Amino acid sequence: MNIVIESEPHISYPMEYDDIIRDVVNASLDFLKCPYECELSVTITDNDGIHEINLSERKIDSPTDVLSFPMLDFEVPNDLSYVEKYPQDYFDPETGELLLGDIVISIDKVRSQAKEYGHSEKREIAFLTAHSMLHLMGFDHIDEEERLQMEKMQRQILDMKGYSRDYE
Repeated sequence: MNIVIESEPHISYPMEYDDIIRDVVNASLDFLKCPYECELSVTITDNDGIHEINLSERKIDSPTDVLSFPMLDFEVPNDLSYVEKYPQDYFDPETGELLLGDIVISIDKVRSQAKEYGHSEKREIAFLTAHSMLHLMGFDHIDEEERLQMEKMQRQILDMKGYSRDYE
């Protein structure tokens, strides 16, 4: 598993967040029963950085908490049955790992939302990582049914690893 975590030079956050991100990425893939070793990148930025990305990539002129940029195409969420037919499109030729995509997290939103929701920043970064991992695997929350399904899966992933609302 190759999880590259980077931050912009001016961003400061506890390094244990990297361990939480790795933990939740692995838990998400285990929960979804992904049969492949995977590769993905995570970038930690601030509200200005994520605002810029949100505007350039999604034409939304505001900061958000997390962005997901999947490398996979899904007709059905989490259905990876097609990837081996096109290995050149979906696997790193050097490592053989499945290329999942990129996650961008605003550390400013981690801090403000943790306060807003009354839980720790560690729990918030775990939540945003689980949420984004589900997006990378084809899940979305466009309609109410999808939103409820994603919320349930996020909760199950976080509960599996003990990242409850009172997690410190």
